[in-house]
Amino acid sequence: MRKLEIVVSLVLAGVSGPVWAGHAEDDWPEPVKSYRTGQILFDRLEVTRTDNDEDVLVWDMLAWYGSDRNRIYFKSEGENQKDDGEPTELESAEVLASRLIAPFWELQGGIGTRGSLASGAERENYLVFSLFGVAPYRFEMDNSITVNEDGDIAATIEAEYDLRLTQVSYLQPRLEVAAALTDAEAYDRPTGLNDIRVGLRYRYELSREFAPYIGAYWSRSLGDKADQIRAGGGDDSETGLVIGARIWF
Repeated sequence: MRKLEIVVSLVLAGVSGPVWAGHAEDDWPEPVKSYRTGQILFDRLEVTRTDNDEDVLVWDMLAWYGSDRNRIYFKSEGENQKDDGEPTELESAEVLASRLIAPFWELQGGIGTRGSLASGAERENYLVFSLFGVAPYRFEMDNSITVNEDGDIAATIEAEYDLRLTQVSYLQPRLEVAAALTDAEAYDRPTGLNDIRVGLRYRYELSREFAPYIGAYWSRSLGDKADQIRAGGGDDSETGLVIGARIWF
């Protein structure tokens, strides 16, 4: 009889719990209130020494503000070669609206520009759509498609992975692939795979917000893009050493 009373009590407790939980007072505080926050991250801020004895300053940054589901992003990449007499080259500067569509994945859309930062230079303006997030096994990815004012379509894939060595040190392989779905003669982008770049960096966190690193990379142009470079007397591949820091606040 005692066992039966215990079973009945447990059943009633299981049923009554959700019932009573559904009658919370209207003025009770929410368990977690929605809020907005933001971050500025320089994933790469580095000086590169190429195999052609060139020194290049490179940046790759993003800033965002918003909630867990909706955010505004600003992304920028570029480089400046020391003592070459040329202005800074802006690889991209983009403003995007972002929406969380799945755990760890955001769909982004916006506008961007790229080209020389010389005064009066004509830059390429475009629409951009990105799938931004973390793939299985924690590969951080930024996959984007751009469509410029002439209707030229290009695509890029960027992926990197943080392999934890200790509590404060990481080994980070990185891959970038650039392709064009249509010919863009004005911007030297023939149809097909155009460029591939792989790199490896060792990063040590002096603090969570500041982590210096050293590394190396190899890049190569492919297909018709490589043919164009060789025809102009250039080198279709490059290797280099880098030293820099990952900074966020």
